[in-house]
Amino acid sequence: QVQLVESGGGLVQPGGSLRLSCAASGSIFKLNVMGWYRQAPGKQRELVATMTSGGSTNYEDSVKGRFTISRDNDKNTVYLQMNSLKPEDTAVYYCNYKRSHYSYEYWGRGTQVTVSS
Repeated sequence: QVQLVESGGGLVQPGGSLRLSCAASGSIFKLNVMGWYRQAPGKQRELVATMTSGGSTNYEDSVKGRFTISRDNDKNTVYLQMNSLKPEDTAVYYCNYKRSHYSYEYWGRGTQVTVSS
């Protein structure tokens, strides 16, 4: 009942920046958590950053100080500003939505981020 559409991925050189966007539509509840996960080939999906509707954030250690998550609750959109990108950041980035106090999680189809010279 929730659809997530990511955008903003692409190819960037090390040290560059990208801004990812995820727009949610459908049965959106006010209290929720939205965020970003990533998965490289052969690797397990890992958390990148999340943000609650109340403004609390959580970051994976390797992206702290480089990535910034933000939300526009009126637009049901979450963003990920990625600076100082490294080759290790190369992965498919997935948007995630979870209604607070509810078991279901929803995922976008992903957007490819490639950091390479």
